[in-house]
Amino acid sequence: MAELGCAKPDAKEVVRGLFVPQLKGNGATGLAISLLGAMVMPHNLFLHSALVLSRKIPRSVRGIKEACRFYMIESAFALMVAFLINVCVISVSGAICNSPNLNREDQMSCQDLDLNKASFLLRNVLGKWSSKLFGIALLASGQSSTITGTYAGQYVMRGFLDLRLKPWLRNMLTRSLAIVPSLVVALIGGSSGAGELIIIASMILSFELPFALVPLLKFTSSKTKMGAHVNSTALSAVTWIIGSLIMAINIYYLITGFIKLLLHSHMKIVAKVFLGMLGFSGIAVYLAGIAYLVLRKNKESTHLLALTAPESQQMTNEQGNGSIYSLPREDIVSMQLPQRSGPADLD
Repeated sequence: MAELGCAKPDAKEVVRGLFVPQLKGNGATGLAISLLGAMVMPHNLFLHSALVLSRKIPRSVRGIKEACRFYMIESAFALMVAFLINVCVISVSGAICNSPNLNREDQMSCQDLDLNKASFLLRNVLGKWSSKLFGIALLASGQSSTITGTYAGQYVMRGFLDLRLKPWLRNMLTRSLAIVPSLVVALIGGSSGAGELIIIASMILSFELPFALVPLLKFTSSKTKMGAHVNSTALSAVTWIIGSLIMAINIYYLITGFIKLLLHSHMKIVAKVFLGMLGFSGIAVYLAGIAYLVLRKNKESTHLLALTAPESQQMTNEQGNGSIYSLPREDIVSMQLPQRSGPADLD
């Protein structure tokens, strides 16, 4: 924010950039795709869903709605802060790199701006400490990303894959998968290799988004799965439109990018043919996977949420208090769970 005050970007240009996106320059589309993956991060969709279960609430219609409402407020606040930070970063970068008073070295940095050169943008406020504090900020952001990825991996292993591992082994496995590949690339390719890895990994995250987003949209829009907590028709329509746009952007970039790679490569015709067959087969499998998720029908109801339906409440009252809490909760192990409550807590 302090740097934004010093850079003084044109407010009209900032607002126009927010609502009229433009892709200029070589590789701008790929960077936009990677930014999408880095902002949304498909594994965090699983993590956010699991964190709602950590609230100490009665398993009732009112309790579950209350937990979802408070977590929506928390998530909205966090995402708004992240949005403001990104607006500040991009606005400062644009204002400084378009300034006529830049020296020759900073002009060269702006021509190919990456994480190795971006610290000079903070020089107006931080002076010679800009590179050191920028490095600390990168370390903090890396820790945050690794922690969320590790937690999400643990929830997926327990709740979806049903992998029964000892806590120390599960923690070591998830942390190793999060850290070791990046460490190897950084040691081999140096800081420039690490910067390229960030972009490539973010693009892969964007391509993975449909496989987390489509089930989430289908589950939350399904009366069979969600019961009384199903999304409204208007909310379902808006989320499906946004999800479809994200999938269309990814598919468009994947196909056009691969075609450009084939057309501009210097390989022999035979190699291009084999590479094209292999690549388009992979794209076909990718599209088939998305189509399967979209068209697959929800047939089984979620037993925990089904208990909040009126007919299930009556059955629960008849069977007694223990039937609710006899359900397995091993997918959210080590998290605070609601205390046992009587049938009166059910609405």
